[in-house]
Amino acid sequence: MSANETATPALKEIFNAERLQHIADETRAVYPEFNAKAFLKHANHGLADLSIMQRLARVSESLHAVLPPDYADALQILHALAPRLNSAFVTMSLPHYVASYGAHDFDRSMDALKYFTTFGSSEFAIRHFLRTDLERTLEHMHDWTRDENHHIRRLASEGSRPRLPWSFRLGPVQANPSLAAGILDRLKADDSLYVRKSVANHLNDVTKEHPEWVLDTIEGWDLGNKHTAWIAKHALRSLIKQGDQRALTVIGAGGKPEVELIDVKVEPTEVRLGETITLSFTVQSTVPEAQRLVIDYAIDYVKGNGGISRKVFKLKGLDLVGFGEVDVRRSQQIKDFTTRKHHGGRHEVRVMINGVVMGNGGFNVVV
Repeated sequence: MSANETATPALKEIFNAERLQHIADETRAVYPEFNAKAFLKHANHGLADLSIMQRLARVSESLHAVLPPDYADALQILHALAPRLNSAFVTMSLPHYVASYGAHDFDRSMDALKYFTTFGSSEFAIRHFLRTDLERTLEHMHDWTRDENHHIRRLASEGSRPRLPWSFRLGPVQANPSLAAGILDRLKADDSLYVRKSVANHLNDVTKEHPEWVLDTIEGWDLGNKHTAWIAKHALRSLIKQGDQRALTVIGAGGKPEVELIDVKVEPTEVRLGETITLSFTVQSTVPEAQRLVIDYAIDYVKGNGGISRKVFKLKGLDLVGFGEVDVRRSQQIKDFTTRKHHGGRHEVRVMINGVVMGNGGFNVVV
């Protein structure tokens, strides 16, 4: 998810007029007294100008405007509505309702978030409770790590991420990652890929401020477990891109690469926006022993002020047999993004193996 919610206009159409009508119809099916006309009038007002997250909030607000004022009664209706909605993302308006109107009824709200997350995710909503009542909320999240449902286990790690995209940062967890360490430890060998991805992303968040803490934590785990090893590799991906030797050692690629690069090419050597470059080369082992290699490449983008901004891209990881060789090829379109604008000039390309620059090339951007 991107912080610039309006960058993908089609995404916000998850909450279009047709979907709002669906929500109204399904709510009326479980609550015949539901004032669908009032809901739709409230929900559709100024809809075109709202981002996707603003539309999600609008659904929650519109439901609150017409549901019974008693929180418990409203939750009972929303419980019945959740399995009837035809989009997992749309169901996230229900946890938003809990975050907006359930702070006074903590235990009931925790139960509601646990239930609603099985239909979409309560990852955004739970953070409001972490911000206002960190200790009690973390107690519930620790309990959720033992749940049979992988959606609920994932909520424990995803909701407590210090840098969850599309949400505010959790300052206390960002400053002190050990607050959520028990959650991560209980999920470090989870058999659900959905959960493992969340644990890895949580740890990758932490590497931004506390890389040594993450490395100390992972080095204390049993990496002989394939699920734990998977988490470790993906959690350390930012450090691996940076060539951090401890991180590379954790995944077995900490040694000096005993290889040569042959015929490094970047083609074409001159491109305009929208065109594609292709990087290709051969990696040849110079020793009889097998080696674990992590191959990345970096592009030194020219900035508007003439400086350089380096971006590292993952290529592949492999085990190269003694005196073996492998051909590597990657194409990339040169185009502007909201986070990157291209400027004319020479762009250097550097091939890195186990964090060591082994070869380079380049291309010129014509704008």
